[in-house]
Amino acid sequence: MEESIELGNYLPLSFKTPKEQEYIAFLWDAFDSNYSKGNYQFAFLAYHMLTMSFVYFNIWQIRQARKGDFEKALIGFGKDVEKSLLGATSPFAFSSVNERSILRLLKLINCDNSKIGTYAKLVDDRNETAHSNGNIFFSTQAALDTKITEILRVVDEIQTYSKPRSLRIPIVSFCFRATTQRNANILIPSTKFARF
Repeated sequence: MEESIELGNYLPLSFKTPKEQEYIAFLWDAFDSNYSKGNYQFAFLAYHMLTMSFVYFNIWQIRQARKGDFEKALIGFGKDVEKSLLGATSPFAFSSVNERSILRLLKLINCDNSKIGTYAKLVDDRNETAHSNGNIFFSTQAALDTKITEILRVVDEIQTYSKPRSLRIPIVSFCFRATTQRNANILIPSTKFARF
């Protein structure tokens, strides 16, 4: 499905380490090979991991741009988790937290509970497919293509929420210069946000 590659528009163009680049490339390869072989359930798992990578990179940018708010948002996480997230040196450090819980940090960009609940449904879908339960939820290309369309809608929505209202540009664009000086984990907003 050609639409699936649109997720790449929301992922960084460059990475802090070659290992991060290798990981993303591995996930794309896993998605492509499983999709082309008709192993749609496994293709979904790889695509979900790419989607969560987008979420981690987005939260990483929020953390960089709004450090004080990020620190306050960690209230409710355990002390060890809080320390780990504050000291993180890679967006992938967020993977140590339950995916449903990490999505709650999107409240920092004004996603309300109902939106976060919708996003968490994608985690629930992944959980159902990743367990040995005797079900093949994505047995056809059409079923996976429908799910990919839903995922891309969610990703685009999260990206839209990252736009500060006062600036009318995505948070990732707002902190682009500062971040390029600090590290290479850069999210480039899709071209639809370039039109102001």
